Amino acid sequence: MPVPLYQAKADFFRTLGHPVRIRVLELLRDGPRPVRELLTEIEVEASNLSQQLAVLRRTGLVGAVREGGTVVYSLATPDVVDLLATARRILTDMITGQGELLAELQAEAAE
Repeated sequence: MPVPLYQAKADFFRTLGHPVRIRVLELLRDGPRPVRELLTEIEVEASNLSQQLAVLRRTGLVGAVREGGTVVYSLATPDVVDLLATARRILTDMITGQGELLAELQAEAAE
């Protein structure tokens, strides 16, 4: 029995629900990077990064190629860059709305 679309979407967003995975995707938007660079930028234990990269590979969000003794990761699709940009716009709108509410509350308290 096929997975309903809403379930597939929920699984997809669950994959994105880890800060290390999001950071990896952000770093890869500028192009492929070797694991050692990702490890330096993200500052997590190598085993943790390895686990998160494995999740991203299994879901098809990133690809990996071996270049000599180094594994280089890249985004599997440029659509991930669009998704991250959309998330940034949504968060910006949400925070802006909260700032406006805070200003109203502060103005009301000053009365």
